[in-house]
Amino acid sequence: MSMAQAASRTARHLPHPYEHDPRYLAADISPNIPVHLIERARARGICCDSWFSGLSLSHAQLNDPTLRVSYRQARTLVLRALDALREPALGLAIGRNETIGSFGLLGLAMMTSRTFGDAMRVGIENHRVCGSLLDVDFAVIDEHSVAVQTWPRFGEVELLPFLCEELFSSSLAIARELIGQSLTPIRMELTYPAPPYAEQYSALFQCEVRFGAPYNRILVDASWLAHPLPSYNPLTSRQASALCTQQLSARSHDGEIVGSVERLLRSRLREHPRLIEVARTLHLSERSLRRKLAESGRVFREIHDRVRAERAFELLRAQQLSVADIGSELGFSDPREFRRAFKRWTGISPQSARREARPVRDHVLPR
Repeated sequence: MSMAQAASRTARHLPHPYEHDPRYLAADISPNIPVHLIERARARGICCDSWFSGLSLSHAQLNDPTLRVSYRQARTLVLRALDALREPALGLAIGRNETIGSFGLLGLAMMTSRTFGDAMRVGIENHRVCGSLLDVDFAVIDEHSVAVQTWPRFGEVELLPFLCEELFSSSLAIARELIGQSLTPIRMELTYPAPPYAEQYSALFQCEVRFGAPYNRILVDASWLAHPLPSYNPLTSRQASALCTQQLSARSHDGEIVGSVERLLRSRLREHPRLIEVARTLHLSERSLRRKLAESGRVFREIHDRVRAERAFELLRAQQLSVADIGSELGFSDPREFRRAFKRWTGISPQSARREARPVRDHVLPR
């Protein structure tokens, strides 16, 4: 039984730490992932009506292309699907069968981009259009390699294996559709432990796969970025990209500036960036950034603390790094400072958080 399935049984009985957060309940996510899971259940003759219990949502509503669901609703549907389908490597199976058409308007914007690098940029900037339950970013690793890097939203770790499998396998399928089967990643890194079916990762991605790593990312040779796309159409690409941006703006509850600050903080946690440094990177004055955050009802310290707390939970539950090393990853030079900060953020110690996470990781369902 897969880790994601085991976690789904345990996690559905646990309160979610963000269950009262307005962002967690905002209906702004396309239900693409639940739809894929429902189609798979239908193909196997599995009734999924019970998956919608208590969600103020019906199976029939998913046929409405304008429907948006909350993170809570999407997460609950995925957990129930994992329970019902009971398929190891389900995320890999779902993702590998996706095509550029599965991404709709975003797929069109990517397909008509000038180069593969442009397509990557458009896809990452607009990934939420397609209902992604993870946050995605682009990272330059060194002069020879770049990466698609992902972060769990709302501190999500129970579904992380499934969500990473779906995102990375679909990304690879679409990349190969755009530029050919010769594309092979350099390496794949994942924060969670190796599942029993780990060999399927190597078979699908055809590269080294490192589990228990500090990040969730897939690395490719930077030379692929300049690869021209045969379907390049500048007008279509601009039109499709503009429509994607409009959709994102219409759904945004936090505002663009909050997302920009969060992405920058995640990529530089070790450096412990200050407000003035973040402002300069975003080409703003410190006063302007403070004002823009205030207009969104947020303050820099609260955003910074939440991003650090989510990253700390992710690393603690991965069970791979010591508490001191996790503190270093978050920019703390003294482990005691990290322990005090973590307790201030969450109300519990890092050790307690790790102990509470262990049953989720180790729980095994009966066959």
